[in-house]
Amino acid sequence: MGDIDTIDRKILNALQRDAAQSLDALGEQVGLSRNACWRRIRALEQAGIITGRIATVNAAKLGLGLTVFMQIRTNAHAPDWMHKFSAATRAMPEIQGVYRMSGDLDYLIRARVADMAGYDQLYQRLIARVPLSDVSASFVMEEIKETSELNL
Repeated sequence: MGDIDTIDRKILNALQRDAAQSLDALGEQVGLSRNACWRRIRALEQAGIITGRIATVNAAKLGLGLTVFMQIRTNAHAPDWMHKFSAATRAMPEIQGVYRMSGDLDYLIRARVADMAGYDQLYQRLIARVPLSDVSASFVMEEIKETSELNL
């Protein structure tokens, strides 16, 4: 798929706000018929621009009230260690994001747990699966903004 146009951007913005809306409602917002919307959405999916449709949930109401950012440093940078680290972090459902970083920090992990005990369990499982030089954590005291919407 080539460059996306203004209508595609409108569709993407609308779907980021509410992916459950009907094609008729979406068509009204962007000025297209339901079938034209469906064709564009399908093309955006096939191009890999739309990668999924999900429901966002309130983590605190589900007993996962603590967000933690784990700063990871390692002395190992071999491909086998990186593969082991990737496999370990992908297998832990509490971990929501893992990022390889530039600068002094090697990796940054974002996780959601119930409480400090939940964080400690996550930490213990992680260090049991992969050797790490240093792990420090910062805990979110107030969530001011959290979004997955891209500004299109």
